Order: sequence, then C-alpha cells, then structure tokens
Amino acid sequence: MNFNYSEEQTLLKDSVSKFIHNDYDYETRKKHCAMDGGFDAATWQTFAELGWLCVPFSEEDGGIGGGALETMIMMEEFGKGLVVEPYVSTVLVAGAVLAKAGSAEQKAEILSGIIDGSRKLALAAVEPQSRFDLFDVTTQAAAEGDGYVLSGRKTMVMHGAAADTFIVSARTSGASRDQDGVSLFLVPADSAGLELQDYPTLDGHRAAELTLNGVKLPASSRVGDQGAAVAVLEAVADEASVALCAEAVGMMEKLYRETVEYSKNRKQFGVPISVFQALQHRMVDMFTLYEECKSLLLRAVMSHQAGAADFRKNVSALKYAVAVKGQKAAHEAVQIFGGMGMTDEMSVGMYLKRINVINTLFGNGDYHLKRFMSL
Repeated sequence: MNFNYSEEQTLLKDSVSKFIHNDYDYETRKKHCAMDGGFDAATWQTFAELGWLCVPFSEEDGGIGGGALETMIMMEEFGKGLVVEPYVSTVLVAGAVLAKAGSAEQKAEILSGIIDGSRKLALAAVEPQSRFDLFDVTTQAAAEGDGYVLSGRKTMVMHGAAADTFIVSARTSGASRDQDGVSLFLVPADSAGLELQDYPTLDGHRAAELTLNGVKLPASSRVGDQGAAVAVLEAVADEASVALCAEAVGMMEKLYRETVEYSKNRKQFGVPISVFQALQHRMVDMFTLYEECKSLLLRAVMSHQAGAADFRKNVSALKYAVAVKGQKAAHEAVQIFGGMGMTDEMSVGMYLKRINVINTLFGNGDYHLKRFMSL
C-alpha cells in the first residue's frame, strides 16, 4: 500500500507547515485568543488567500475537491500550531452541512462567502440534555404562515460569537428522541429573539450558548428536506471527528518531538535528563502511542475515501484511541517537563487541554467504545 503523498498533497502540507513555523508560534496564538471572537481576522483572511478554506469543497461548489486525506494533512499541521481560527466550525462542520444538504441557491450564496473568508458559520445542534445524541432535540420549529418559529436552547456552539449565521437543528415533528422529525435552519446572528452567551473553553477556543425565543424564519431558511436532518448531522459528525483526531495526532507528534528536545537540554545531577532510562522509556511510549493513533487515523481516512461500509466503526476506533492514548501521551509530556509544563507560558499544558476538549466533541471515548461494539 502506497502511503506517499502526491505532489499536490506535499505542496499543501509544506504550505501549512511553513506558515505555522514562520507565522504562528505559541506567543502569536496567545495574542489571537485575546482578540475579539477569540481569533485573528487577518489570519483567517490569509487562510482564504492561501486557498485553505476551499480545500474540502467540490469544484462545483467553488472548492478544489479535496477529500479526507487533504483535510487530515491540514489538520495535523493545525494541531502542531494549536490553531484557534474557526476552521473546524465554519469549514468542516457548518460548511459540510451546507455542501451535503443545502439548496443550489444556499450553496451559491454561502459557500462562496466561506471560501473567500467573508462568511463564518456555526452549527448549533447540541442541547443541554442531548449529550452526544444529535437526534435528541427539544428545540421546536413550529410552522407559521409561509415560515417557521424557532424556540429552544443550544449549547457548545463552537466559535458562536464569531458566526454571522447559525445552522440550527430543530424539531418539526415527533418526540424529543425520535430519529425522524429533525430539520435544519439558517438563522442569521442578528435575528430578533436570538440570545447568545459567549465564553472561553478550556483550550483557549471560544464557544457559545444560544437561546431562541420565538425566532421567525422564512421557508427558504430550511436546509435540506424537512425532518431528515439526523443522517446529515451524523455523517458530518463522523467526518469532523476524523479531522479533530488528525489535529490531535499532529499534537501528539509535536509533543513527542518537543519533549525529546527538552530532555536533551534540561540537566539534573550534572547530566541531561535524556540519559535516564526511565525517561527514555516514557518518551518511547509517547512515540508508540503517536504511531498507533496515526495508523488508526490513516485507516479511517482511507475507509472514508473508499466509501467502505466500516467507516463509522473505524471512526469510533480512532476516537476511542485518541481519547485514551492521546491523553496519556500528553500527560507523559507534562510529567517530563515538570510543573512548568502546566503553566500558560508553556505550550505543553495547552496541548493536553486541547486534546481533552477534542475528546468531548462528537462523542467521548466511552461513547465511541460503545458505538464500536454495536456496529
């Protein structure tokens, strides 16, 4: 099996890697976190100019037709740099929902804006009681005249404060945990009756809580067929899970390399701590954990590209592995760095925090272990 990248994929990897190395160090990242919306608008525009925002979209939608492998390449490099810009929320989640379910008019209007950097969207599909079940929806979309009225609450809306439009899941029929009856709607951020509470997350990113108090929408705001949103949401969640795991794998590689380099320079008892066998074993463990997760990542990516029937099972295997092995690798790095590894001045602790947050998005390790066993 050939694991070598094509010329175009190599160029993509090199362009992202060079940008992270030259223009996105940890101090720069901290400045971005402190900006309005929790990221740098100029950097986001640079992403657009470099063509990164169009990578996963089809040529018909204005993209370059990149697949899961191209997304993996980018997300690994973003992970190494702890990138906080809303690439996942706008491009890989909200953009993917529109690409799969949006009408020709919706895609022409909105995807072009995502690609040129002028539009930012966020998916609001999680509710306080739903945990990881995207079909558990109590937000109501009541038909009124030629449109709908939405009422309910959404939680953990990634980069919600930066979004100009939300894609909101709401129930048009059925009980709260029915698989059918959930629909998707485009809700402008300035809609009357929409309340937003922005907050920082553990990893330096930002999220929001949404409250919809009788938000009135036209019929044209519905995305996809009425009552058929769950299949779209679950497909996007699986693809986004692979992308987030690629980000985590990139962090695991970076942590391993930084820890090895630190151990060569940090001295104790007059010698570098890298000579101590106990620490050597721990760093070898970190490398092994990284390689195991990278292998599962490649398996998930290849099964997606092949349209394999076991793709969802591979996603759950990957997500569980990253939850367990990614966290262990990050813990080992923090232990070798010592107490300063948990300070905000060092990136090591932030890698651990980001991996912990990734583990809670679209299903944690326990959820995916159970799903793996059921598939």
